[in-house]
Amino acid sequence: MGANKQPSYRVIVTDSRNARNGAFLSILGHYDPRTEPETVSINETEALKWLKDGAQPTATVARLLKKTGIMEKFKPSKEKA
Repeated sequence: MGANKQPSYRVIVTDSRNARNGAFLSILGHYDPRTEPETVSINETEALKWLKDGAQPTATVARLLKKTGIMEKFKPSKEKA
């Protein structure tokens, strides 16, 4: 998303077998690196639901989830199971 030299990104859930720009299952939020500080908006309940269902975040999305505190909330529930 975004315009030329003005990037903004969606955080989505997709099947690994889909094409890079192919269909996705859900939009979790967005990330805008151009603001100071960076704007990260992720639906916490939706993200936790997908993580509990076995979704594997990419390195970049894992960093964003850690920055928003969602990964810390996921770890205790992961240890209970």
